[in-house]
Amino acid sequence: MDQIVEFIENIKQITYVQIVDILIAIAIVILFRIFSSSIAYIIIRMFKLKVENKKKIKESAFYNPLKIFFNLLGVYIAVIFLKKPLNISNEVMGFVTKAFQIISIIAFARGLAASFVPKSTLVKKMKAKRNNIDDSMFEFILKIVRVVIYIIAGLIIITLLGVNLSTLVAGLGIGGVIVTLAAQDTAKNLFGGFVIFIDKPFAVGDWIEMSPYEGIVEDITFRSTRVRTFENSIVNIPNSIISDTSIVNWSKMEKRRYKTNLCIQKDTPLEKLERFQARVKDMLQEREGIYDDSIIVNFDEIRDDGLNVLICSYTDSVDYSSYIAEKESINTKIMKILREENIELARDTRTVYLKD
Repeated sequence: MDQIVEFIENIKQITYVQIVDILIAIAIVILFRIFSSSIAYIIIRMFKLKVENKKKIKESAFYNPLKIFFNLLGVYIAVIFLKKPLNISNEVMGFVTKAFQIISIIAFARGLAASFVPKSTLVKKMKAKRNNIDDSMFEFILKIVRVVIYIIAGLIIITLLGVNLSTLVAGLGIGGVIVTLAAQDTAKNLFGGFVIFIDKPFAVGDWIEMSPYEGIVEDITFRSTRVRTFENSIVNIPNSIISDTSIVNWSKMEKRRYKTNLCIQKDTPLEKLERFQARVKDMLQEREGIYDDSIIVNFDEIRDDGLNVLICSYTDSVDYSSYIAEKESINTKIMKILREENIELARDTRTVYLKD
């Protein structure tokens, strides 16, 4: 604090020569600010000789961090230039130097982390060489890489601040135990995330169901899996729960079953019943989306209220909307056949005896 007060007192005694030095320092800051974009562009252009599109070069992950660095460098050089004219103490200069180093590390860490996102050119090239890696697994690995980058940057900053890492770890003591206990759930979720990517029960975009949730997977992170339900709400399910729960992946269906039971009146002649079954079977065989070897049209049960006919088959319409449309079409044709054959469905009737 005393050093800052001393610095302010020195400002009050500024001479003409010092004013000139200040103007030069301001000019240095302005020049670096003006040319920071061009310098950043030239540096990136040196590493991307084959890229001619200026817009793509400016979209590089390191373009903005380099701009920030050179703007900071201009300020830092200006402060160094003013150290002697304004009699800036070593303590203040030390603070400025550390601030410059820390901000530079953060900027470059952000640039490096931005290089490991799915849309970056580097990642696209890596993905092209590893076609056998699942997209969800690849994105999960990229997230881990980005976290590691920020952790390393954080450790470097802690070291710059003069904190001994070994002393810090040893000094955690009881606090370390508390942190460990608090991090158990996080570790479980992280392990659950690895289990999801190793077993691959689902991927982003899949339609899954796990009690009591059902919906489309939108993202898989370290801690949780984000699912958009059919009510259009978002549910974040912890990975530890998912890894211990039975999951139905409806997107993995190769075919879907159509099944219905028709209860026909008992007085229906067997000839009509057999003709109805044959026509329904022919109708199903004529449909393009139906697997012929899966068709079942059987008179399978004599019930008190009528004759039960089981109709069952598999269709290749696996997504819900097309399946519902296919089901509606089959039901409509079955009803037409019933009417053409003059067959009535049994009604649920009950006889009630009243005691006088």
